[in-house]
Amino acid sequence: MPLSFLTVALVLMITGLGVGFASGMLGVGGCFIMIPVQVWAYTALDSTMSLHNAVLIGFGTNLAVVIPTAASGAYGHTKRGAVLWKAALVLGVTGAIGAFIGSKIASLLPGSVLSIAFGTAIIAGAVRMLTAKPPEVTGKKPVENPLIWAAWGFPLGIVTGIIGIGGGVLMVPVMVVALSFGIHLAVGTSTALMIFTAIGGLSGYIYNGLKSGMPFVSSVGHLLGYWNLESWILLALTSVLMAQVGVRTAHKLPAKQLRYVFIIVMLYMGYVMIKKGLGINLPI
Repeated sequence: MPLSFLTVALVLMITGLGVGFASGMLGVGGCFIMIPVQVWAYTALDSTMSLHNAVLIGFGTNLAVVIPTAASGAYGHTKRGAVLWKAALVLGVTGAIGAFIGSKIASLLPGSVLSIAFGTAIIAGAVRMLTAKPPEVTGKKPVENPLIWAAWGFPLGIVTGIIGIGGGVLMVPVMVVALSFGIHLAVGTSTALMIFTAIGGLSGYIYNGLKSGMPFVSSVGHLLGYWNLESWILLALTSVLMAQVGVRTAHKLPAKQLRYVFIIVMLYMGYVMIKKGLGINLPI
């Protein structure tokens, strides 16, 4: 039996609270929370909707939510001196270009492939974070070479565009492991750069959705390409409010503890999306 819009709206608002908290605390867009919930919501509202369209709408709407949420979180981290803005601009702009390209690739792939790719990317990032030694232990200085930042930003942008995320879930591990950022600086800078990558990715999902003929009025709400406007409002309003709470929490947690919270959430949500893509029904 299809769910009511009221039930879905309530679930999305609760999800938004969690997304905002995760964004501010972990320096991620909350994609690993938002996308699985949205895929569930759209297929529950319309049992005839393909996994492909449900995933693409989830990707596009997720990127739209990331923009105001990341801006709120970046403001809070900047006040605490935890954003390297030069790195955020270079990584963000090159990532935005890559994300636009990635969104086109995503529109051509089957929904099951997108779901599995999304889950795999998150789990891979979590495993790398778990096995790598954080730079705060070695005392190394962050890499401050714009060419190296750009070399990481563009390909990561393509990946984030394909799997419909702001990029923090992948950028934080790269900054910690490859660019020698301390975890707090990586979280803050990641939050800022996601403003740019999300704009690039969202532009692509709107363009490709309109080109594919997605209707403005649909069974799951009003759509602008692959951007669900109702879901965006519900998720964005609650997430922006909670982002500042997440920022304050991040700066109270020790670096090691913050790192493990990040890893645990990544592993679980990656598992959820792989399970969905494979069509496996398990109780958790």
